[in-house]
Amino acid sequence: MGESTDDTIYPIAVLIEELRNEDIAARLASITKLPTIALALGVERTKVELIPFLTDSIYDEDEVLLTLAQQLGRFVPLVGGPTEAHILLPPLESLASVEETVVRDAAVESLKQITEEMPESHIEQYVLPLIRRLAQGDWFTSRTSVCALFAVAYKKGPASSRPELRSLYPSLCQDETPMVRRAAANKLGQFIAEIEPEHAQGEFLALFKTLAHDDQDSVRLLICTAICPLAGKLSNEDQETELLPELKCFSEDKSWRVRQSYANHIVQVLQTLNQTHVPEIIAQYQSLIRDVEGEVRIVAAKSLYNFCEALPEPAENRKNLTVQHIIPYLKDLAIDQKFSDPHQQVKTALASIIMKLATLIGDEHTQTHLVPLFLVFLKDDCAEVRLNIIKNIECVNDVIGFEVFSQSLMPAIIELAEDSKWRVRLAILDHMPLIASKIGKKAFNEKMFDLVIACLADHVFSIRDAACRTLQRIVDIFGLDWAKQIVMPKVFQLAEEKNYLRRMTMLFQINYLMNSTLKEKDEIAELCCQPVCTLHKDDVANVRFNVARTLGKMNDLLSKKHVQNSVRPALESLAGDSDVDVSYFAKQSLQCYPSI
Repeated sequence: MGESTDDTIYPIAVLIEELRNEDIAARLASITKLPTIALALGVERTKVELIPFLTDSIYDEDEVLLTLAQQLGRFVPLVGGPTEAHILLPPLESLASVEETVVRDAAVESLKQITEEMPESHIEQYVLPLIRRLAQGDWFTSRTSVCALFAVAYKKGPASSRPELRSLYPSLCQDETPMVRRAAANKLGQFIAEIEPEHAQGEFLALFKTLAHDDQDSVRLLICTAICPLAGKLSNEDQETELLPELKCFSEDKSWRVRQSYANHIVQVLQTLNQTHVPEIIAQYQSLIRDVEGEVRIVAAKSLYNFCEALPEPAENRKNLTVQHIIPYLKDLAIDQKFSDPHQQVKTALASIIMKLATLIGDEHTQTHLVPLFLVFLKDDCAEVRLNIIKNIECVNDVIGFEVFSQSLMPAIIELAEDSKWRVRLAILDHMPLIASKIGKKAFNEKMFDLVIACLADHVFSIRDAACRTLQRIVDIFGLDWAKQIVMPKVFQLAEEKNYLRRMTMLFQINYLMNSTLKEKDEIAELCCQPVCTLHKDDVANVRFNVARTLGKMNDLLSKKHVQNSVRPALESLAGDSDVDVSYFAKQSLQCYPSI
């Protein structure tokens, strides 16, 4: 009997000893093992011994408390299921009041998880008193944490508990501590989403307006998260008389951070409000894209396409609104010289999105209004701006057609193929196959082929690699004859270059061609075999081992004659090379060519 008693107390004793260890890592490890310990103890002893012990042990380092808060959220099955989940509330209540923010946040998330699992009757019996204690706590930490619990308790709890929850929240919104008001503002939208429309239109609309005029800009910017949930509960008349004036204040707030926050939400606002209010929201967006603060204009620019896409249907109406009310303001953003603080990131953000606008406004308006802006961006001093335009070339091509595209934008794009910034050259190369498929062999040979070939000798490896990949994709488009007549002679010339990197590029190009989708890859391999074998005596070891690897990949494509006369002699020579890497790859490739 005595042995049995010792065995039953052992897990708790061990845990106590480990939690007294001076090493934080050891204490963390012991907390991580809590589920295992709970399983060993069983449900009853976990409830009676382990949970009370943990409740009394919340005095540790923040890292340990964080792990404990996270672990407790997964403990519901270990204490007997949802009907016993209230056992976990006391330790989490304590953790929700500690000073460290990340610990409190983890505790609140665990409390929300547990509340979701609890039966409805237990919400009023256990969760509501917990919310009451935290909301009326002496320390701001508990009052800050509790704001996140109202929505889930309101949704899961019985109707009888809801009046008290609605009566407790205003005190948090009017708390003298700014941190509490910030938390209340941040979670107000989640709470409003759960409450009945009549309450949203009454006391919670008043709370929203109070927080929207708080003297702390950090409170005002967070209350923007409540706009859409509140708007969804208001009538059209209330939206017009009560909400729109507040939204106008957000767009004109003296703090640029509040205006930036509103700019982040304006697309959702446009989608949520009644369509009769669209002109007012458009006017606010116009104000934001011409804001004196660059950080606000950046957010507005990034929202451009989504905002225009959210304008009311039908598509013709959306197009007209965009052309009449948004496009005229883009020139200022593109040039960005009318502002007191020209901001390069504004143009970068606009360049990343403006070409997509072509899909909304159509062919004619794109040619008239957007193409001139594209040309300005393609010649911008900032490489990031040029790059963002190039990445979305296909959008414009699909709208205006390739003929107009080639006349208006092609010259600028060809010029960028020699751009000083390698990422711009890389982006151009990525679009070469698309351009080639549109203009055909003759035009491509005349206008763009030499640019791609020049990239094979670029000093940046990523460009050389992209050029090889691009040529392979164009060969797939134009076919074998074009490859044999136009591409391969230029590629083979690289074998004669003094710079070993260019000789290696020839090998890389041949490897890419081996991955072509053409059915006649064997003809390409036969054509490339001798030039590759010729390099097996190259002075540079890197070239020689790439020769060995390339020959190994040709094994299924070459005739017996080429294998016997050229490939095997070259690989056997390389197998005896003094460089271990060359020898290794040669021997690997030789295994692909059994003796004939």
